[in-house]
Amino acid sequence: MSSILIRNARLINRGQIQEADVLVQSGRIVKIEASISASADIEIDAKGRHLIPGIIDDQVHFREPGLTHKANIATESRAAVAGGTTSFMEMPNVNPPSVTQELLEEKYQIAARTSLANYSFYMGTTNDNLEEILRTDPRRVCGVKIFMGSSTGNMLVDSPTTLERVFAESPMLIATHCEDEATVRETLERYKALHGDTMTAAFHPLIRNEEACYLSSSMAVDLAKRHGTRLHILHISTKNELALFRNDIPLKNKKITAEVCVHHLHFSDHDYATLGNQIKCNPAIKSTENRDALFPALLDDRLDVIATDHAPHTWEEKSQPYLQAPAGLPLVQHSLNVMLGFYHDGRISLERIVEKMCHAPATLFRVEERGFLDEGYWADMALVDIDHEWTVQPDNVFYKCGWSPFMGKTFRGKVLSTIVSGHLAWHEGRFLEGKMGERLEFLR
Repeated sequence: MSSILIRNARLINRGQIQEADVLVQSGRIVKIEASISASADIEIDAKGRHLIPGIIDDQVHFREPGLTHKANIATESRAAVAGGTTSFMEMPNVNPPSVTQELLEEKYQIAARTSLANYSFYMGTTNDNLEEILRTDPRRVCGVKIFMGSSTGNMLVDSPTTLERVFAESPMLIATHCEDEATVRETLERYKALHGDTMTAAFHPLIRNEEACYLSSSMAVDLAKRHGTRLHILHISTKNELALFRNDIPLKNKKITAEVCVHHLHFSDHDYATLGNQIKCNPAIKSTENRDALFPALLDDRLDVIATDHAPHTWEEKSQPYLQAPAGLPLVQHSLNVMLGFYHDGRISLERIVEKMCHAPATLFRVEERGFLDEGYWADMALVDIDHEWTVQPDNVFYKCGWSPFMGKTFRGKVLSTIVSGHLAWHEGRFLEGKMGERLEFLR
């Protein structure tokens, strides 16, 4: 593996910004100093640009196996790396779903061959696979995923007995999608009776509403408290849910944590008029009141991490009428750009962006030796020009689906280089595929 020396960088790490050189050897950060006199196989002059730890995205859908007409691990991991994300945790609702140890391991084998980024995969839950869940190795798998709301196949877990047993017996962190299915179904039928096929995406936050989210999230929290479970609730989207989470204890000591996604911070229900099904997702993008409540909760640590819930579909699928169009949008390449937009608006510091996108996921999941620019850690990092302006166009979108809800938008801030486990994977606008990413491991 080539050694790498980055000179004249502005490192953002552990709440501070410092000017330093960074030397990488054998996949690790071996030295961080104001000036390093050594030479290396690859030398990059950062010219005062910012160097951040690689982003860890704890919720993506890369669609492999079985749904590869939309995306696959190879294409989406490259899009991730181009956006500064060096590690991802991917969801089990593929085809067949990852609900046995054998099916889960098949995904790890695909990633070992094709993923440019580091990777981990959640073990899926059904109403009848508890024995498989209990076989999961906490050191080598990021978590157990429960869809407490609609999903594909048989992955909706709505049996109270199953939920009680999984929360009581899970050997590791449980991550939940929380929307009350009965509420969603009842509301959908009511709106269909009133409006039929004339409904558009603007109805989505009315159908998948605040009540559905809160009923399910509060149930998950109650279960976790009763059983002492390590619970992580994904993609919080409502104002009312924020009362479920604490900010008076350090993240490393929290038993119940929460994630917010960039699209829930950025978009609101006003955007359905222009973007329609492009931003149809579950949980729904909701009112400005809900969106605007999320940012203060992120800053005061009720919301612990920022992720994407990257979930691509083809343009043809998204172009169907509202009721037929699938939920989900591609985001992993542009998550840092969204947050840098908030930085340039004066709403969040660079240090806090790094904390929520890099440090906090590593701490929350106990990822081994990643998420920080520390000597001895794996060399996962991204070199960013925070002032470089560029416009999202078809030729610079790397998702297999080929589109983005940000098409035509000019962002201020661009990832120039990305290093994954010591390998220069993205540099000067091109991918370098001499080495694939590594399987994440966890200190549990």
